[in-house]
Amino acid sequence: MTFPKPMADVVHLPVRRVPEADDASESTVQDGAADSSSADERDRPDGTVLEGRVLVDTPDSGRRPSVQARRAEGERAQRRPIIAPWVRDRDEATATVRWALGYAGHVAGYHAARVPLYGVRLTLRSPRGLARVVRGTWRWTFDAEGMPLRTYAVDRNDIDAYLKLVHERNDRVRWRRLMALAGAASGGLGVAAVSAAGGVTQATVFTALVLFLGWIGTPEDKRVLDVAVVEHKAPKLTSEVVVRALGSLGIAEINKAMAKGGGGITFPAPITRDGPGWRADVDLPYGVTVSDIMERRDRLASGLRRPLGCVWPEPANEQHAGRLVLWVGDQDMKSVKPPAWPLAKSGRADLFKAVPFGTDQRGRPVMLTLMYANALIGAMPGAGKTFALKPLLLAAGLDPKAQVRVFELKGTGDLDFSEKYAHHYASGADDETKRACLASLNEVYAELERRAKTIASLPKDVRPENKVTPELAAKRSLKLFPLVLVIDECQELFADDEVGKDAGEKATAIIKRGRALGIILLLATQRPDKDSLPTGVSANVGLRYCLRVMGQTENDMILGTSMYKNGVRATTFTKQDKGIGYLVGEADDPQICRSYYIDGPAADVIAARARAVRKTAGTLTGYAAGEDTTPADDQGTNLLEDVLAVMAPGEDKVHSQTIVDRLAELRPIIYGPWADQDGKGKATQLSNALKPHGITTPQVWGQDETGKGRNLKGVHREHVLSALDNSRARSR
Repeated sequence: MTFPKPMADVVHLPVRRVPEADDASESTVQDGAADSSSADERDRPDGTVLEGRVLVDTPDSGRRPSVQARRAEGERAQRRPIIAPWVRDRDEATATVRWALGYAGHVAGYHAARVPLYGVRLTLRSPRGLARVVRGTWRWTFDAEGMPLRTYAVDRNDIDAYLKLVHERNDRVRWRRLMALAGAASGGLGVAAVSAAGGVTQATVFTALVLFLGWIGTPEDKRVLDVAVVEHKAPKLTSEVVVRALGSLGIAEINKAMAKGGGGITFPAPITRDGPGWRADVDLPYGVTVSDIMERRDRLASGLRRPLGCVWPEPANEQHAGRLVLWVGDQDMKSVKPPAWPLAKSGRADLFKAVPFGTDQRGRPVMLTLMYANALIGAMPGAGKTFALKPLLLAAGLDPKAQVRVFELKGTGDLDFSEKYAHHYASGADDETKRACLASLNEVYAELERRAKTIASLPKDVRPENKVTPELAAKRSLKLFPLVLVIDECQELFADDEVGKDAGEKATAIIKRGRALGIILLLATQRPDKDSLPTGVSANVGLRYCLRVMGQTENDMILGTSMYKNGVRATTFTKQDKGIGYLVGEADDPQICRSYYIDGPAADVIAARARAVRKTAGTLTGYAAGEDTTPADDQGTNLLEDVLAVMAPGEDKVHSQTIVDRLAELRPIIYGPWADQDGKGKATQLSNALKPHGITTPQVWGQDETGKGRNLKGVHREHVLSALDNSRARSR
């Protein structure tokens, strides 16, 4: 059998092997390229390679994802809460219910007081209501609403339409008349029944009828009830408004995304109510970060047509750097009434746990954990710095285990409530108060060595973390209680020519080493610059709270380097934003916070409760207990007098260790911590204390505690006498 000759040749096209769906991406690129090249070379007679696109992305096989893939995706996804967060939070739920009951009570009381006015108003409108009822009944019974249609048919000479309309009208009116007559008969029976009833029934029915007619007679542009609460409702936040505002920032990548052909701006979650405001989750265009938005917050507020204090952009770093959480409040943060401090009426504090400090822009509580941290509060004068310090100082007072030392270097008595429970207290900008503050710093500095040795001497199972724990702090014999040293207006101390350098060194050492030893340093300043705030302090402090400041330098001195560049700018706060600032160190990201407002009388009441708690626990000591603990004795002229007092007649040179032991016997409260150190520590402590007076401690020959002659660091009597004479001359 003969087959016909084919009409055309068969041409083999290049075939590219498609990798399997689960191949690695790297092998997909290489293998795909190799197969394509070999196929092209095999199929082209001249050996040239056809140009084409190489598939580098794994094709979608259409299969359902595996359980592991679903689990991984579910772990990355953000699960929205089943129950609203305010319901789960006891304090917030209580506050919400209290507000709802108060709101309902106010509205009910407002309208109850105006019931007579409402009655008169409805009575005066009842004749108009009666007229409207009669007119409406008449028009309904005789089909007055159909009159325009019949008139229109007459004007058009449309006889058929007119006849149909008349026929419909006659049928409708016939049944409506019967219904109207039945209603009139029922009304007559009702009137007869009311007439036969007693006077109370008649009055009730008549009053109800008058009120009903008055309600019908009320004009549409008027109300029966007055407005009990005037609401200033904020506009709803929509995606269109957010996109418009972002487009007004002048960011090139956002403009490209919003232009024709761009990817646009996406919202990974619906815009919802979040507390007293709206929350919008926004995925910014590629290359745009949240810090770009934060540094343009004022322009964003302009684009949203909202006050600056209502607009708060935040990062969502758990997602990616381009995920923006935009919260827009109903009211400006500064105009919202601040809530009361949770511990104002009752309760104790535990410095090992978070203590209430303030609220964020959404009204949620902001807690601070003081243990294992130090805090720096900075602001320009009048911005609320001292008021921000009060919640922390009062919380320390309400912890009966803690020892509190307070030095207010402004001299106005802003922290005088702490006299009721403070171990050390002094107020003033004079030299004596500064020396007292430095002396207390020296004592705390000496505590570093003592506490470190105490912890190191304990069995390892007792000190598993090698730091002060609640269990160790509870053992009074160890004296590892939390120690809180508060210095308000610390620039007065650090900038002082006489004691500033030494105070800065001690404060820096305490901040670096005291964290694990239960020592907490709280500093507040209104002049955050390099001259009044040592860089060792500003660089190592853990908690930072910055209220209103004037410039970038002050902003970064308090909050940390590059904070201003990253959009965290306390310079945007105005004079009205008292108590509002940026909090850094407690959470992963900077927080907007408004510290609790505690006025003078309220602080006195809380301090009195703290004193009572300490009396009951037996921990009221020092200044508050009436003991003589004036720490200036170890840094002013009294120190020199004490050194001379413990040097026996004829002793021209005495070892530093011996002097410290004798000083501890003379004034155990002041010099006792010095004597708890080893020999080297005692010598160093005395040397640091005498250094501001120009006294050195060279090697001197003498007998040690065992009676043997040794060459150790010591003090010359003539040096002490010379320094004492110079000090007295300066004081004159």
